[in-house]
Amino acid sequence: MSGTTTAAAALRRRAAGAGANRWVVLVVLCVSLLLVAVDATVLHVAVPAVTEDLRPGAIELLWIVDVYPLVCASLLILFGTLGDRVGRRRVLLLGYALFGVASGMAALADTAQVLIVARALLGVGGAMIMPATLSILRQVFPDRRERALAIGIWSAVAAVGAAVGPLLGGFLLEHFWWGSVFLVNIPLMLVSLPVGRLLLPESKGTADGPWDVVGALMAAAALFGLVLGVKRLGSGELDGITVLPLAVGAVLLVLFVRRQRRRTHPLVDLRMFSRPAFSTSVGCIVLAMLALVGLELIAAQYLQLVLGLSPLETGLRLLPLTVAAMASGLAGARMLRRFGPRRMVGFGFVLTAVAVLTLMAMGAEDNAPLLLFGFVLLGFGLETTLFGAYESMLSEAPPEQAGGAAAIGETSYQLGAGIGIALLGSVMNAAYAPGLSSVRGVPASDSAAAGHSLGEAYEIADRLGGPAGEALRRTARDCFVHGLHMTLLVSAGLLLLGAAMALRLPRTMQCEPMAVEVPAPREVAETRVSA
Repeated sequence: MSGTTTAAAALRRRAAGAGANRWVVLVVLCVSLLLVAVDATVLHVAVPAVTEDLRPGAIELLWIVDVYPLVCASLLILFGTLGDRVGRRRVLLLGYALFGVASGMAALADTAQVLIVARALLGVGGAMIMPATLSILRQVFPDRRERALAIGIWSAVAAVGAAVGPLLGGFLLEHFWWGSVFLVNIPLMLVSLPVGRLLLPESKGTADGPWDVVGALMAAAALFGLVLGVKRLGSGELDGITVLPLAVGAVLLVLFVRRQRRRTHPLVDLRMFSRPAFSTSVGCIVLAMLALVGLELIAAQYLQLVLGLSPLETGLRLLPLTVAAMASGLAGARMLRRFGPRRMVGFGFVLTAVAVLTLMAMGAEDNAPLLLFGFVLLGFGLETTLFGAYESMLSEAPPEQAGGAAAIGETSYQLGAGIGIALLGSVMNAAYAPGLSSVRGVPASDSAAAGHSLGEAYEIADRLGGPAGEALRRTARDCFVHGLHMTLLVSAGLLLLGAAMALRLPRTMQCEPMAVEVPAPREVAETRVSA
């Protein structure tokens, strides 16, 4: 009987997240997040090298960068809820394996089409990994005070990944070909698979009824269609191929919501959105990523193509942004307890908007102190916003719906990132291309081609040479800086909108008393009998 009692007590501790092992679990989950974060940013500094080698068209280049968040956002709900049914650790480990295989495929890609497919498979792997990490974290840290600290560490590790990505990518590009930026995932996979299998506890939700396979596929198709349509709009395309996925996605999303409301055991409990803190947190995550992810990609191109920095120098210039984000993540739990979600998230949005407006002083010449100041403000403000929003969202969701809540949060993150690249990319193109329509001495066909991207404009300028080539290079650089300023202005407006939205969050961080494990009377009696 003593063995039965011991097993039952261990099971309760695992279910409640009690015991020192939860911090070991946090370490493993942070390694998982580091993997995804590195892969999300490591390609940014490699875009010029990829463009030079594979020579993708403007749309193909957008797909190379954007297909990862697009596919990942589409499948997060599917794999997040699947993990609740079959086991989150199981889905996480499958995501590790797929990530490793897709990384090898991307590294060896010899055409833009193969690289796009490999990035799509990486998105599938990311969709398996990301909601599993958050939902397991929600389960093993039931106390909000500890969970806030765990989320702070988790988000600081995400910032580390964002920093390591450009630096690692820049270092590898200095010594190897661009495909090497994907090979770094394989050693991480070889370590993460056995360690995760040994140390991570299996975690499942308590939802009853069958898994809604039709609903999961419907949600995936709806999100894919919506983001695909927005991507094409961002590229300036307004035709049937653009309108059709938008319309299909919108219809499927409406049908998905109606289906979930009618089902006794829904795939996602949409009643969570009736809670102001939950719905507002999700909206804040979307707006933060909408404003800033596309901006980060454009900033990397600015540092390399306008200022002429090497990939490694570009990574070093972006490093202060990530160091500031790490500091914010580590201090986040204390700030949240002192200021509350409303003031913390609102302050983060306003501070980030100030940083973006400060960066509007960037020009064709290097201004290192300005970039340092702007990037530090940007990193601290963004992480403050995301920390407060994520913590509020997870704490508002019931523990038994951790998988669905985590999937919604990560979907909003990836959806905001995907739409942000398309939206800010379209603003950039709209401000950049018209200035190149007529450059003295440059044929009309070359001017039109130069309007596709700054990298292509430089290639044409080198081919033309002489005064015409120099004029095209100078004009393209000035137009790119003008487009960057317009993009920053739009981004600041979105951030201020997020600050207004944050007013709906709770004023204070509401914590229940610390849970203390007290043996039930029956357990005490059984222990005495066994003794």
